[in-house]
Amino acid sequence: MADASNQKDDNIEKNDDTIKDKQIEKTDSQQENKQEDKIKEEKPEKQVKPEQTDKVEKKKTEEIKQESKEKQKSEKVEDKKEKTPKKEHKNPDFKYIVRISNSDIDGEKNVVYGLTSVKGIGIKMATIIADETKIDRYKKIGDLKESEIEKLQSTIDNIKNLVPTWMLNHRKDYETGKDLHLIGSEIDMNLRDEINIMKKIRSYRGIRHERGLPVRGQRTRANNRKGLALGVSKKREQK
Repeated sequence: MADASNQKDDNIEKNDDTIKDKQIEKTDSQQENKQEDKIKEEKPEKQVKPEQTDKVEKKKTEEIKQESKEKQKSEKVEDKKEKTPKKEHKNPDFKYIVRISNSDIDGEKNVVYGLTSVKGIGIKMATIIADETKIDRYKKIGDLKESEIEKLQSTIDNIKNLVPTWMLNHRKDYETGKDLHLIGSEIDMNLRDEINIMKKIRSYRGIRHERGLPVRGQRTRANNRKGLALGVSKKREQK
């Protein structure tokens, strides 16, 4: 009987302990809930302002508008490319490239500006040539006939007799002493020959050309420094 009474007492104590543990857990959970409620009260949820929502919506609408504009532009460019036909010249004998005095000239250019592509002919010289041959200055070179092109070539060959001497580009030639007007590759050839003559004579200009230095009195302290890399050299300290 004593053992049974002891077992009953143990069971009662165990039940009391479990009840106490449950009560403690409840109190802890209640305290945690209270703390969470306090935190929520202290830090209320951020409400999105209506102004911010308006700004976001405006940005989205602007982005959509920009995308639509870009699409429209690309479509317009493609339509223009498709619509713009290639230039078809009325003249079936149109020459896209005309050769005058060993130089190719674009046939789309006017007579004056086309002749300037020949080395040694400027705008004024080209206007004189066009007026001398009685060809329209603003006519395209590609539309010219072969007879007109031959006229232009003949006037270019005899230009020194049609122009005052101050317009010529090579006066008082070294060998002949005549006033000449050089065109095309003649300019480079003559210049090379004259530089070689100056070198043979051992003139000041020839020596400067030979050494690769400026010829017309330019300074060489700061510019035209050739050879080894020059820098500030410090004297070695003697030990």
